[in-house]
Amino acid sequence: MTTATPATAPARPEGLIARIEPYMGVFGPLVMIVMIAAFMGAVEPARYFRLSNMNQILLDAALYMPMAMAMTFVITQRGIDLSIGSVAALSAIIIAFLMKQYGFPAWVCVFIALGLGGTMGMINGLVITRLKVPDLIGTLAMDLVYRGFALVLAKGLVLARFPDLITEIGRGQMFGILPTPVVIGLITMVVGYFLLRSTHFGRYTIAIGSNPEASEMTGVSVDRHKVYAYTLMGAMAALAGMMLLGKLNAIQATSAPYFNLHVIAAVVVGGTSLFGGRPSIVGSLAGVLLLSMMINALVTLRIEFFWQSVASGVVIILSVAAYAWLQKKDRDGAASIGAAMANPDNRKILLLALVLAAVLTVLIAIGAVLATPPGASG
Repeated sequence: MTTATPATAPARPEGLIARIEPYMGVFGPLVMIVMIAAFMGAVEPARYFRLSNMNQILLDAALYMPMAMAMTFVITQRGIDLSIGSVAALSAIIIAFLMKQYGFPAWVCVFIALGLGGTMGMINGLVITRLKVPDLIGTLAMDLVYRGFALVLAKGLVLARFPDLITEIGRGQMFGILPTPVVIGLITMVVGYFLLRSTHFGRYTIAIGSNPEASEMTGVSVDRHKVYAYTLMGAMAALAGMMLLGKLNAIQATSAPYFNLHVIAAVVVGGTSLFGGRPSIVGSLAGVLLLSMMINALVTLRIEFFWQSVASGVVIILSVAAYAWLQKKDRDGAASIGAAMANPDNRKILLLALVLAAVLTVLIAIGAVLATPPGASG
């Protein structure tokens, strides 16, 4: 007598959403980029898509690329760095004085700036790992320290007019076609991708973010690799400070006040989880482009700067909420987004996020209306 073995049901093909879910960090920003382009093509095509404006978007994005690359490593290790604007400003102020008052060659100052930024980043890492100060509090405190030093050194002065090498870094062109800052930014992204995927540092970064206790037990020096990540962050912030110095051909102590907001927003939008362990260098690049296009669109629509900050904050909130929701889906064992929607708690979270997005969108729309003078024409 034989026992019939029940036939195994054929596996159901995954839906489109389930297939693209692992790549949401890249697809999400790309979809939003297409939406912004379509919207601006409908309301301000002549101004938004002119060549000079496209070049400006790329230059703005290039300024944040080095910092976004390094911030990806920091956030992947469950860290955060709120001091990058002050590190950029202080590094630029110091080399500006070295060039203007002491006659240092520009090429020497480039290396000095990178060294200064790396040192400030290392100090951040040591404050966090040796003094056991939480990342948020430690880098916020060091932001005040570095900004204070910049204010003391500059004494309210605006330093301007620097050698050609510095302006080339900030707004030059290679072969008369490629903007130098864009080339520099893309090179840092490629280097970051290589570090993340092909080196022990990258693998340890992911392991530390996924489970720092388990990483420590397997022999990984968690504190040392955190210091490495913050040192890289400081050096890239200093590079961005030099790019800003060259772009404006001027610097003051209050420069780069919102670097941290824009960089963190770009990295989180690009799919790097604030909860650690899930990086995306390509996503960070897409996030930088998205933020630059969004802010440029708001400027083109004549929306005030303060509302631009609101928009960046909206992006951070919604991105963190989305990835927190995806993590909850994974913890609940849901195989797909559709399956997760069967959970009433998940539906409530998603509904709350959508309501919040709608409210904040209305606020930005009100800001756009208030920013447009009565009778103003395009």
